[in-house]
Amino acid sequence: MGKIIAVANQKGGVGKSTTVVSLAAYFGMRGKRVLCIDTDSQGNTTTGLGISKRELTCSTYDVLIGRARIQDAILETESENVSLVPAVSALAGAEIDLVELENRVSRLKAALMTCRDDYDFLLIDCPPSLSLVTLNGLVAADTVLIPMTAEFLAMEGLSQLAETIRLVKSRYNPNLTLEGILFTMYDARLNLAEQVVAEVKQYFPGEVFQTKIPRNVRLSEAPSHGKPVFSYDRGSKGAEAYELLGHEILGEPLVVEKRTRHFLFPRK
Repeated sequence: MGKIIAVANQKGGVGKSTTVVSLAAYFGMRGKRVLCIDTDSQGNTTTGLGISKRELTCSTYDVLIGRARIQDAILETESENVSLVPAVSALAGAEIDLVELENRVSRLKAALMTCRDDYDFLLIDCPPSLSLVTLNGLVAADTVLIPMTAEFLAMEGLSQLAETIRLVKSRYNPNLTLEGILFTMYDARLNLAEQVVAEVKQYFPGEVFQTKIPRNVRLSEAPSHGKPVFSYDRGSKGAEAYELLGHEILGEPLVVEKRTRHFLFPRK
C-alpha cells in the first residue's frame, strides 16, 4: 500500500510544487512507483512534469466532483516511474461545487483508495489556501510535508496550518502525522534564517528535516522546460538537496565524506 504525502502550506511561493516534482522524480529514479496528484488550480506540478494543460480532457477537478474515476485522469510522464493526475484552472471553482456534494472533505481519499496499491508513493500538491480542496488532501494523506521559507512571517502561517492539521486529525483523519517541515529557498548566510530555524525546532522538536533546499537558479528554471531538476541539471545544488531530502524521507543514514565535508548518502 503506497504512502500518501500531502505537501501543504497556505502560503504561496514556498516551493510546494517544486518539492512534489523533485521528490517524485527522485523516487522514480530509485525504482519507486509514484503518483503525483495536482490539486492546485495553478497547475505548477502539471507543468513541471511536462504536461500541457491545454490538451487535458480529464483532471483532478473531474475526480473531485465525481465526473470521472481517478484511473481516467492518470497520465504517464516522461519522468521514470512517475504518473500524474493533472490540474486545470477549473479547480479554482471546485470550492463551490464541493459545498453541495456529499462527503465533501473525503472525496479525494475515496478516489485514492482505489489506486494506492499501484504505487509506492502518492504525493499531493495542495493549493496555497486552507480550503475544501486542501482539506481533501489532508484527509486523504498519511503524512503532511510542510515547505516553508526561513522568515518570521512564515511562522504565523505555520502555526495556522498546524492548527488545521490538529483539527483534521481530531475530526476526519486520526492517523494523520507530520512528515516534516522543510526549509526552502534557504540562505545560510542570513542570521535571520538561522533564528527562524532554531525557533521552529523549538516548537516542533524532531520534526524539521535536516536537509534544507537552497536558493538555486536551476530549480527555478527547470519548470519552464517542463522537467524536474534531475532531468534539467542533475549536478546542480538544487538536485543535490532534493536527493538528500529523498534519502532522508526513505530513512537512509547520513554519511559525511571528510574530504569534501559534504553530506552524502550511500548510492545503490
